Order: sequence, then structure tokens, then C-alpha cells
Amino acid sequence: MNSPSETMPSATRPVNPTLAALLRRLQPGARIRITQTVRVGLTEWTATVTGAFRDVNYLATGLATDRVRADDIVVVAVHFTKDNGELSSVTLDEQSIIELIEG
Repeated sequence: MNSPSETMPSATRPVNPTLAALLRRLQPGARIRITQTVRVGLTEWTATVTGAFRDVNYLATGLATDRVRADDIVVVAVHFTKDNGELSSVTLDEQSIIELIEG
């Protein structure tokens, strides 16, 4: 089992320790490639985007109704700037892949 210092907590599962380590050492401006699996119904495909890393933090979401704080879902969010200048963010799941693009 991974210790809390090796992972990043998430609502579903902790982020893979290797990915968490990469995210901790990324500096703003580093070039990254993010690949995620998109699923709609029974169809799934991968989506890949590249850009400049800006920040990583947590996104707290909740139910459509305001009930109790325990209803919040907290996920890891990676913020980056696409090559066309668009500011963008993705939330991570257990299949997310982030690679550092050297050079």
C-alpha cells in the first residue's frame, strides 16, 4: 500500500505514485503531454493534448443541491496552457497519463 506522502488523494482513487512524483517536480512552463481516455456509452477513445504546465491543485465539486460538506468530491486538477494560448485544465483519473516533454 502507498503511503500518503507518495500519492495525491482523490475522490475515487489516489493518483499513481509515479504520476504524483512527476506532478510535484513540474515547474511552471514545463512542456507536458496529457493523455486521457474518454468514454461515451460503450465507445471509448484516447484524447491527447500538449502544452505548458501552470499548476496542480484540487477541485472540490459537489452535488447539485447544497447538503453537507461530506457530499463534496475532491479531484486533482492540472492546469496548463495549450500551444494555441488557450488556458485549460483537466482533472485526473486512474487512467490519466502525463509525460514531461524534454527539449
